[in-house]
Amino acid sequence: MAKAQALAALLLAMIVALATMEGAQAICGMANEDFKLCQAAASVNDPTDNPSAECCAALGKADLGCICRYRGVAGIWMRIYHIDPSRAMALPGKCGLTMPSNCS
Repeated sequence: MAKAQALAALLLAMIVALATMEGAQAICGMANEDFKLCQAAASVNDPTDNPSAECCAALGKADLGCICRYRGVAGIWMRIYHIDPSRAMALPGKCGLTMPSNCS
């Protein structure tokens, strides 16, 4: 469970951090705009029920294994930007994607 929360924290921290930065380089195959597409579905406050098709398309192009390697470094961003770790972790599954086994 701790790994799942860490991955969720990382994914959402990346979404939030890149959403607030201008001209950010792509991280794990997702550009700033891609992360912004997923932010609404992982918010603590008034989240959408499901990620948008655009969010899922962005996640589908992302290197999910790369995202897994960044897990554990994002906890503070989640608190600052009110990101729900459970919602963040659920995004790939809601998009029909499977996270690498070493992420669970």
